[in-house]
Amino acid sequence: MTQTYSRRRIVIAGGGTAGWMTAAALARTLGGAIELTLVESDAIGTIGVGESTIPPLVNYNRLLGIGEAEFMRATQATFKLGIEFENWKVDGESYFHSFGLTGRDHWTAGFQHFWLHGLTKGHDWSFDDYCLELKAAHAGRFAHLPDNRMNYAYQLDSSLYAAYLRRLAEADGARRVEGKIAEVELDGLTGNIAALRLDSGERLAGDLFVDCTGFRALLIEGALHAGYDDWSHYLPCDSAIAVQTESVRPPVPYTRAIAHDAGWQWRIPLQHRQGNGIVYCSRYLDRDAALARLLGTIEGQRLTEPNFIRFVTGARRQQWYRNCIAMGLSGGFMEPLESTSIHLIQRAILRLIRMMPMGEISPRDVAEFNEQQLTDMVQIRDFLVLHYKATERRDSPFWRQCAGMAIPESLSHKIELFRETGRVFRKNEELFAENSWVQVMLGQGIMPRAYHPVATKLSDAELDHLLHGLRESVERTVASLPRHHEYVAQYCGARDAVAA
Repeated sequence: MTQTYSRRRIVIAGGGTAGWMTAAALARTLGGAIELTLVESDAIGTIGVGESTIPPLVNYNRLLGIGEAEFMRATQATFKLGIEFENWKVDGESYFHSFGLTGRDHWTAGFQHFWLHGLTKGHDWSFDDYCLELKAAHAGRFAHLPDNRMNYAYQLDSSLYAAYLRRLAEADGARRVEGKIAEVELDGLTGNIAALRLDSGERLAGDLFVDCTGFRALLIEGALHAGYDDWSHYLPCDSAIAVQTESVRPPVPYTRAIAHDAGWQWRIPLQHRQGNGIVYCSRYLDRDAALARLLGTIEGQRLTEPNFIRFVTGARRQQWYRNCIAMGLSGGFMEPLESTSIHLIQRAILRLIRMMPMGEISPRDVAEFNEQQLTDMVQIRDFLVLHYKATERRDSPFWRQCAGMAIPESLSHKIELFRETGRVFRKNEELFAENSWVQVMLGQGIMPRAYHPVATKLSDAELDHLLHGLRESVERTVASLPRHHEYVAQYCGARDAVAA
């Protein structure tokens, strides 16, 4: 079969992390097969708070041929082994969601079943003690290990990341146009987007348009009215304030998520500064009180003015609609509790590249793209809701609302299955691994009532050997690791990073 092909004209509306991640990936992957233009205005700011990431970004950068040390130096990045959750189960307690494995799974059952059986035999060590990434994070240590035995992500400056990706994209042929979008021109016959008209009068025609205009969603919603599903009845926080401060101590290899009586706060340590923010429900905390709480708890000299953000958690009903694909915040928003914002951009970009139309857009491609995107977001949504729902806090109206709210059946099933059997089942390609669900459910106080019988197959001596050997292996490895901030300085230290 012979098919004529002309270069696809792809226009990206908006820069920032979403826009330049898209441009860099398309330009590097498709090169001369496309004509790529990105339009953005220096006068329009970006949200820029997606500074804490998860491990798939490591592979995404490798896919684009990005050298890790160079990238980390350019973005003032540090390593991240997980997230410390403080005050979520009850005020004053904490738990850690790591990126690694805990113990050693059997093909029939996860390690938690052997750990649970060990509790009945007098092995009272914490589940945490069998996780290398968790113990290394608490010790403030990190190194690349053979066979990629240490799972990690990055804590980075998202504005520097966008600038870094812009340089890559432009070097690979992407064209940047400065200007504000004044009008989205639709084709009168098809209803597709025909062109973007800028306030300068310039007209940018295209075959495919990518909406990276953030919450404004100028193309996918403003012009095409794709619709939006509001999930705030599951995730009631609707506001955030972000501010950057000087570093006052060496950066640790993890992010902190600190619950308060109407939401939570984040702390993200980079090489040159610390990112801080407060996420809250405006029904229970007003803006002035939230700002006062944030400024009253930050450490170090303030480097930026507060950035105020209002949002509605949810998902665009169709993230690919006609010839427009929503990317990043224009496609939906999940609060940054588990650092999934950049990941969702990454997933959508890779999905788009795989489904890039040769000629006419296939409705089946569009339907598949939308189904996969929605599945990703629903699975992440459920994981976030778990943190709020499974709590023993009843000390404020906000937490009483969270504890009493109805939750999706998909999440309820997962919680009750774990409570009854200790099992966690995941759908194909689900983002969060079994160990992630186990760590968070145990951390939030959900303790299984039973475990898999395979754990009882071990004799007491065999169980003792397994548990002691795993724990001692973790302890030895952690003790051999260099301090995180020293490793960062040697491996990818930025010249203008602030030494603490």
